[in-house]
Amino acid sequence: MKLGYDDHHLAFRGFVREWTDKNYPKSRARELEAAEGVFPDQLWDDMAHAGFHGIGIDERFGGQGGDTLTQVILGQELARNLGGLVGIWGTPSFAGAKSITAHGSREQQAELLPRIASGEIKFSIAVTEPDGGTDLLGAMKTRAVHEGDEWVINGQKVWSTGAHVADYLLLLARTHPDAKPTQSMTLFMVPTSTSGLSMRPLPKLGMRAYSSNEVFLDGVRVPEELVLGEPGLGWKHILSTLNNERTLVAAFSTGIIEGVLDEAVRYALGRRAFGKPIGQFQAVQHYIADIATWRTEAELLTTNAARLDMSGQPCGVEATMAKMVASDRACQAADLGIQILGGMGYSMETEMQRFWRDARIYRIAPITNEMAKNMIGESLGLPRSF
Repeated sequence: MKLGYDDHHLAFRGFVREWTDKNYPKSRARELEAAEGVFPDQLWDDMAHAGFHGIGIDERFGGQGGDTLTQVILGQELARNLGGLVGIWGTPSFAGAKSITAHGSREQQAELLPRIASGEIKFSIAVTEPDGGTDLLGAMKTRAVHEGDEWVINGQKVWSTGAHVADYLLLLARTHPDAKPTQSMTLFMVPTSTSGLSMRPLPKLGMRAYSSNEVFLDGVRVPEELVLGEPGLGWKHILSTLNNERTLVAAFSTGIIEGVLDEAVRYALGRRAFGKPIGQFQAVQHYIADIATWRTEAELLTTNAARLDMSGQPCGVEATMAKMVASDRACQAADLGIQILGGMGYSMETEMQRFWRDARIYRIAPITNEMAKNMIGESLGLPRSF
């Protein structure tokens, strides 16, 4: 399906699909996941060699260029085989490249973007608070105090995926407690080697090769030059990162649906029962037709959000809709995929259980789908529910 893609986008999709099928088929992704908690350095390096870390980064900073739709295509195609492992590319992309491109100074862009594009450095995001969840404005307890030419940060973050291998954390802290909440926070790029910063891994149901972490900050000192954007406007700045994150999560979910569809069709054609392939049975055909329809639905919403972002139009509601629908459909598709495979779908030796576990997080993160509906309702003029 073209879905409005131009020839450049279609050619890029073909390149990524060929690269992924050749280098990281689903069986390889399953092997990487089996080494729980071990970051797949080879995958990161291979992505760097292919130029994927530079997608979305301007060529003058050593990147490959490409718009939001190009990022969406990359995310979809990688997730089709890799499932949750796609976050290894995605998190540093929106936490590092997107944020620095949008809000970094010329010096920060010149220093950091070429190193992100080459794969030399990794970023993780440290925003969520242990007791806060989505309530960032009200529950933000992490504090940063200005002392001389430094900021001193104390607090705790949770669910910082990839922080244990990252070189920098994109961290949000309250810096102006007397200001109104939307003008009380600042974004920092905190080197993970900084004294006073420690972590604890948080094992997960899925995405097992890309651990999340609890992060502790005890008197962590960050120089002024590592403030991203304007002090006090961190909330405004982080919103653009979060919109990009939701669009990419929608793309990852769409890719998982595609991977599920591939496996369901393959199995339905090869598995025989009662003297015929099970794909000849009406119930199985209906399941597969549902999955194919959900794939198209998710992709349409995702590309719509991407195009709005590319044109500079507001896309927060559309990105939220895409994330909500695509993640719901990915979970439904993977569950039906397990049903189609029967007992084999529940086996750790097949892909369906991995897709189901990897997809499940996207109904929760970066925001729950229930909170997504609240935000959509508010955008329609309904009273704020939170």
